[in-house]
Formats: sequence, structure tokens, C-alpha cells
Amino acid sequence: MTEGRPQAAASAALWERDAEIATVARALGVLCADRSSAGGLLVFRGEAGLGKTALLAEIRRTAERRGCTVWTARGAETLRSVPFNVVRQLLQPALLSLLPEEAREYLGDWYDIAGPALGIVDPGEDTPDPQYVCDGLVAAVRRLARREWPLVLIVDDAHWADQETLRWLAAFTRRLDDLSVLVVVARRPGEVSGDSARHLDEVAAASDRPVHNLSALTPDAAAGLTRATLGRQADGAFCREVWAVTAGNPYETVELLAKVQDSELTPVEARAGELRALNRAARGGGLVDRLKGLGLEATQFAWAAAILGTGITVDMVARLATMDPEIARHCADLLCSARILTEPDPAAGTEREEGELEFVHPLIATAVYNSIPSGVCTAMHGVAAQMITELGRGAAQAARHLLKVHPDGDEELVEQLREAAREHLAVGAPDAARHCLERALEEPPRADVHAQVLYELGCATLLTAPAVTIGHLQSALGMPGLDGRDRVDAVVRLSQALLHNDQLEEAVRTIEAETARHTAEPVRMRLQAFQFMWEGIHGETVSPARSRRLAELARTCTGRDNSERALLVLRGFDAMTHGESAAEVIELCDRALVNGRLAPGLGWTDREWGIELLMMLGSAYAYADRLDRAESLFSEALRVYTGAGWRGGHLSLANAFLGLAYRRQGRLRDAETTLREALVLAERVGRGLPLYWSASCGLVDTLLARGRVDEAWSVAEQYGFAPPYPSTIVLPDIRSVRGRLLLAVGRTEDGIHELEAAEKTAASRGGHNPVLAPWSIDLAKALADRDPARARRLAADARRQAERFGTDTAIGESLRCAAALETGRRRVQLAARAVTYLEASPCQYEHAAARVEYGIAAGSVAELDRGLDLARACGAQGLVERAQRALETARRLT
Repeated sequence: MTEGRPQAAASAALWERDAEIATVARALGVLCADRSSAGGLLVFRGEAGLGKTALLAEIRRTAERRGCTVWTARGAETLRSVPFNVVRQLLQPALLSLLPEEAREYLGDWYDIAGPALGIVDPGEDTPDPQYVCDGLVAAVRRLARREWPLVLIVDDAHWADQETLRWLAAFTRRLDDLSVLVVVARRPGEVSGDSARHLDEVAAASDRPVHNLSALTPDAAAGLTRATLGRQADGAFCREVWAVTAGNPYETVELLAKVQDSELTPVEARAGELRALNRAARGGGLVDRLKGLGLEATQFAWAAAILGTGITVDMVARLATMDPEIARHCADLLCSARILTEPDPAAGTEREEGELEFVHPLIATAVYNSIPSGVCTAMHGVAAQMITELGRGAAQAARHLLKVHPDGDEELVEQLREAAREHLAVGAPDAARHCLERALEEPPRADVHAQVLYELGCATLLTAPAVTIGHLQSALGMPGLDGRDRVDAVVRLSQALLHNDQLEEAVRTIEAETARHTAEPVRMRLQAFQFMWEGIHGETVSPARSRRLAELARTCTGRDNSERALLVLRGFDAMTHGESAAEVIELCDRALVNGRLAPGLGWTDREWGIELLMMLGSAYAYADRLDRAESLFSEALRVYTGAGWRGGHLSLANAFLGLAYRRQGRLRDAETTLREALVLAERVGRGLPLYWSASCGLVDTLLARGRVDEAWSVAEQYGFAPPYPSTIVLPDIRSVRGRLLLAVGRTEDGIHELEAAEKTAASRGGHNPVLAPWSIDLAKALADRDPARARRLAADARRQAERFGTDTAIGESLRCAAALETGRRRVQLAARAVTYLEASPCQYEHAAARVEYGIAAGSVAELDRGLDLARACGAQGLVERAQRALETARRLT
């Protein structure tokens, strides 16, 4: 048993907690030893009443005795719908103690992102990406932790924390290795499901220590506690019955012993049979009966306190219960005497209003709340919402009460919930916004407003849940009330959600159907552009007739407005994918710009056109050998999305396509770093989506170029880089990369079949670009020994396609392929020509490979030396090793 334990019954939860307290002492020892010590995470799990809160209070006292700064926060059952509630409790006191200039200095670039979520700065006009807000909160705490070392963060009742806090906590606890801070989390088992349960599981998994499951008191501990409370005269049989009645639950044991004292029950075996009745009176229905025994007014006071949940003051309760202040103060005294309410422990460290009260235990709060008659409960929530609104605290704060009000066709309530949703979105809490709008639909809204609410609900989930967005927008478009620009925007957003949910054919049909409804040229042209866009990125079939229609339409465009500029980009991308003249591709793309820059309204964060169009523009430049422009565009996307706080799919795609540009340039180290970041971000959005394939395909391609075949295969296995493929086009070409990977790991037959499947896809699309989809080059090399005639035909076809496209990279790569199929002098000549073209190309990895191959064919030490230097500069270790082996051979021969 714990030495030095106080003898008061309130210390019951610390009986038999020696192991937990010793673990905490060791963790604090590590934390306080050195500023450079690694962070720690302790997770305590136990059923209600097992003493989690008391243990955390002891941890706080111990930490403060060691000179630690301690920040605490606690979840609450009735506050789970309030976004950032718990993380605000944790950080606000520290941040509000700083001057605004100091807070901005400590938080740096994250101030405007994390500040609104923490309630220390007003939100901006743009809707931030929730992932970026989460990252901002992680960064904010990391910076503050370095300032406050040694720092201990304590989160109690984490099972009742809001989802936004749990997302932050899961992200933060994954990054404790280089941060000297101790995080302590307590929770009940179960209690939550869905994303909240997943986040809590991630928190537990982040710890290098097992979860500490708190156990009930043993019979000996229950006996010791009984005698410490009632006196040594309590006999063994009575003590055993105390344990049996309470199942060793510390909270129930304390309450039962208090009832024994109140009833002056003699602690002997003869009276032990009365303990069960006393225990029933201390919990559940017995507690409710005890509350009613205090009188109607005290009961109403307790109900009002349970409705408020937090910020319980006599004045607020009196106002909510429409009670005279003097009577309210008397009720508060009664409830405190009955151990239902209490004043907060000052040692808890949480900021409180003067005179604030709280329930003695969450079990009591739950029992009181559940005892409120349903009609009374909803009415009191309605009054509470009105009070908060009148106090000027905003719709978002009132929302948790509005969500509990019975639907009644209240137009004002619908508008309040819509406003609350807007406030939630402004701080990066789309899930909270979704709850508000879903509740508004239940009211229900007026017929002329219903579609607008559905539209807002669809927009709220677009960044985080495309599948959910689809249903809401389809419903909105199926009813009256959504007209004009809003309707067109809703159709476009719906098509984008369908695209990102891998429902491309449905996206095309949606746009096509809406286009038929319009005759006005600007709107119709915008919709036509989206239809061509979605058709253009279809991964399997794009009809030649569609390309002809697009070419005819683009010929009429001068780039006078964004609809025309969009069509020029689409025509340029289509021409690039089909291997038409690269010069024409560049000319079309240049016409879509204004003085070499993106036109107003066509920027990366402009919602009218979306990210896909600009990704097509940059890709067209990338494969037409204008990698300078591609890099500039994708780097700008990265800067813009980072600055705007968009940390979901948009930032993932920006990284993926910037990685593509780096890969094309031969900057393989930069490409790998950027693509790995893209993949991390893509996993947050969800596996299987097109952006996920872009990141994984690009990374596999880059690792193959670096010569790290085993790692490329491992990445492919880990991230599911295998059929079935998405319906959208993936850059680089997914089948070409998969085929090359299979060949590299020795699965030749499978590799050939994959490349032949790519050949069929190219035929169905009416042609291909041999740089974008180099399946013909890889297939020719794979068939060189088993079917040399077919290999030569494929190489010749690649050469014709390359000369048609006309870039130095395309022609140089086709010459490398042709050289690989030849021997002797002919091979040397073709390899030399390949070097000539690729030396003029911006693709330095391909240039390095051509140099090495030419050096091998010609036995030239000088060429091999040049190729080796280029390979090293690119970070292509496999090519470096090949060049070194060839150099050794060449030097021996000379």
C-alpha cells in the first residue's frame, strides 16, 4: 500500500496505486533530468469510479513538487460537440497570460492558423483545412513546451473529449521523441466509437509503455479504507461486505462509507446487511431519490447545473432555472452538503470563474442529467442557448444546446445553426459544422431554404469526406431553391466530389446533364470545360471524337476569359497525353496565362475551377520539356496551400506534382522527400483515392530511378500499389511504372503482361505520349531476347511517336531504347545520338543514364566519368554503381 497516504477517505483512489505512482515518478525523473530528454506518454484506463481523476491530481502535485509546469484539461459528456473544448482548456491559460505580441512571437507562422481554434484571435475570411489547423496546434504546443520546460500535460476523461482535440492529441503524441514534455491521459474503456475511438487508439499506440489498466480495490484495501474512515472497530465481516457491495470501486466505497457515517451505522457484522440498501441510495436511482428529498427547488438547481455542464455559477443557474438568487444560493449550499456539487479543487490548476461549482463526480452529473424529464431537458437547453446568445457569446457556443432542442420548424433556430456552422468552419471544425447543419435539416428548414442548407452541408464536408458530400449535393440539386450561380457551383462541386471518390463516369454524366439545361454562353462554356476536364483525366478510354471536338472548340478561343483559358489548358493537356506536337502544347498553355502568370480567378485557391485544371496545366508543361514552368506552378501551389492552411488533399497533390517535376528534372532526392510528404498527407484523406495513387506511383517511380528496387517493392506492397487501378489518369503512367517495377524484381512475365495492358489502354485512347507512358520502351527492352522482331517494332513505333511529339527528351529516350536492342557500331552510334538529344533536355537523370550507356557501348572512360558525375548529382545510386563497375572494366581494358 502507498506509503505516506493520507488517512482521509478522499484518498481512497490512491490505495494500491504504488505501481502507477512509481511509473509516474520514473517518467518525471527522465523529464526533469535534461532539456534534451525524450518526451513521454502515460495512458491510464479504468471504469468510472476507479480513481483516474484522483490519480491525475496526485500526478499534478508530484510534478509541481519537482518544479514542473503543469497544464490540465478534462473532457465532459455534455461538451463533446464543442470543437477544441479540451485543447482550449489546456492551452488558453498559458496563452492568455502572454501579450498578443508575445503570443504571435511564440506561435510564429502558426498564430493565424491555430489562434482561432484556441479562441485567442478572430478567424480570417477563408475556411482553413482542419488538418492544417491540427498541425498548427501541434506546432503551437511544441513551441510552448520548449519555453515552459519541464512541462506536463494532463488530459482527464479523454473519452469525452471533442473530436478536434482527440485528432490533435493523436498527432501530438506521435511526435514526442524530440520534445521534452510528459503527456498523461486518463480515459474509460469503451464509451466512444468511430473517429474518436480511432484517435484514442492512436494515442495509446504512440506510447512506448503499455496502457495502465486501473484495477478495483482488493478486499484488504477495502478493509483498510473502511477502518481508516470508520475507525479500527469495523469488524472483518463488515469490511468484507463493503468490498462485496461496491465491487471494490473506490468512488462507490467512499460514498457508501459516507452514508454509513451519516446514518450512524455501527460497523459490525450484524449491521452489514444494511449496506446494500445504503449503496443503492448513493448511486443511480437512489441518488435521484436522494436529490428529490432535498426539495423541488434543489432538484431544479441540479438539473440546470447538469444542463450547463461547465461554467456552473449560482447566477447562471438561477437565470436558467428562473429562480430567485437567494433561493439559488440556498440550493447550492444544500447540494454541496449532500455531496452532489462541490467547489473545484484550486490545486487542479484549471481557470475558473469566481464562485464556480462542479459535480462531485462525473457519475453524479450523468445520473442527474439522465433524470431530467425529456420535455424539461429540451426546454432548458433552449433557454440556455438563448442565454448564451443574449450574452453575446456567439452562435457556436450556443450550438451545443441548440442541438438538443426538439425539431419544431423554427426558422430562427435553423438560421442560428447555419451561423454556428459558419463559425465552426472558420476555425477549422467541419465535423462540428456538419452536426449543426444536419440538425438544421431535422427542424426542418422552409422549403425555399432546404436546398441551401444541403448545399452548405455538402460544402462543409468536401475537403474531408467526398463520399458524404455527394449525397448532400445530389439531394440539394434534386429540390427547388438552388438556382443560378449557386446551382452551377453545386453541380461543379458534386462532380469534383465524385471524381475524388473515384466515380469519374458519374462526374461526367452529372456535368453533361447540367450543361444541357443552359444556353447562356459563359455558364455553358464553363460546364463544357468541366466535362472535357473529367473526360480528359479518365484513365482508360478517351474517344478520338472527343479530342476532335475539344480541338475545334479551342480553335475559337483567344483566352479572353477564364472559360476560354480553361479550354486552352484542356486542349494542351489532351494534345500532350496523345503525343501531339509539344510546340503546340506549349503554345496552347502559354495562351491560357496572362503575362506568364495564372489569370485572376484561376488561382490555386479559387474555388470556381478547382485544382484539377491547374494540375493539368503544370503536367502539360512537365512532359513538354518546360520543367521550369511546371516547377514554378507546383511550387506556387505548395506555397499557396501552405499559407492558406489547406493541409488535406490539395497539399498532397501539390507535393505529388512538385515531386513529379523534380523527378523529371533528375532531382531524385528532392523528389523522394516531396513524394513521401505527399503520401503522408494522402493517407490522412484516405487510401484508394486518385491523389493517393499519384503519390504512391510517383514514389515508386522515383525509387526505381534511384536504384532502390527492394525499397520500391516494399512501398508498393505497403501502400497497395497494384490492380485494381483508379478510373482516373495517374501521372506518371501507373501501368508503365508497375510494369517496370515487376521487371526490376524479376517477375518478367507479370511485368510484360502489365506493359501489354498499358499498350491496350493507349490504343483505346487513340495514341500515347512515349514520355508520359513509356510502356513501349520498357516492353521493347523486356522482349529483346524472347521476341526480337516485336521488340524492334515497338522501338520503331516509340521513335515515330517521339519525333511526332518533338521534345529532346522523347527523342533521346527512344534512341536509348533503339541502342539497347543493337550491338557493335550501330549501338554506339545510336547511344551517341541519344546523348546529344538528352544533353539538351532538362531531364538530367535520363541524360546521366544515356551517358553511362554510351560509355559502356563505346568503352569510353571519359564518357563513363561524365555519366558517373551526373548520376551522383541526381542521387541515382543504382546508376552510380553501374557506372563504377563499367569504369573498372573499361580501365582494365585500356
